[in-house]
Amino acid sequence: MSQAQAIMTNPTLLAGLVRLTKEAGDVILEIYHSNHYDVQKKGDESPVTAADLAAHYYILAGLKRLTPDIPVVSEEDPKSLSISQNNSCYWLIDPLDGTKEFINKNGEFTVNLALIQHNKTRFGLVGVPIANTVYWGGEHLGAFRQEQEQDKALIITPIQCVNAENPLRVLASKSHLNEATKVLIDELGPTTLMQAGSSLKFIRIAEGLADYYPRLAPTCEWDTAAAQAVLEGANGCVKQASGKAIIYGKSDILNPHFIATGLC
Repeated sequence: MSQAQAIMTNPTLLAGLVRLTKEAGDVILEIYHSNHYDVQKKGDESPVTAADLAAHYYILAGLKRLTPDIPVVSEEDPKSLSISQNNSCYWLIDPLDGTKEFINKNGEFTVNLALIQHNKTRFGLVGVPIANTVYWGGEHLGAFRQEQEQDKALIITPIQCVNAENPLRVLASKSHLNEATKVLIDELGPTTLMQAGSSLKFIRIAEGLADYYPRLAPTCEWDTAAAQAVLEGANGCVKQASGKAIIYGKSDILNPHFIATGLC
């Protein structure tokens, strides 16, 4: 049995991971509503906030408690990158995906935890703090959404991709809609253009709310792994623009250009 299957068949562990993802979102929301973000620039000039770091430490502590034998690679710990070169199984986390969306206060940011095994994303959790919702799943494991309205019971629902609509519902990044992506979208014929921030683009397809997400701009492995697993659990797929599989744990953390679609 794989680690991903072990998680899905262990209700206590699965519930703990879902709860951890949700609670990390709560940590982020506390800072989000305080307006004290302490925005700084990392070495690559991308922004990092107090919320990124607070969620990072919260998730690290939770994973150490829940899965002590699985090491963790985090966007917010550059030294952890070497773990992927020396371990066939590890967590890959982006504590706050969509930092620009967080700073701009549009709510479209997520918490991402992915289990990588043998260079493939096998299981992922994606939290949407502003909606009090957590998604999880993996290829051949199904995909699920947990929602909770204030002071009401949890609702867990299976999710699945749907047949593509006509015109095709195409997702594009709010922050990275470059010329190459525009050209590709034009070549698809009649389309309905939709926009979403962070890993929510994968989730929209997994829920049957969109059909096609081309990404012809840079992303890192931690940006995609968790939501890709959820999409694959919903019977979607993510492939390089060349048609090859996405590989995780590379020496270069950048992803190739890719296309995410439903019902593969």
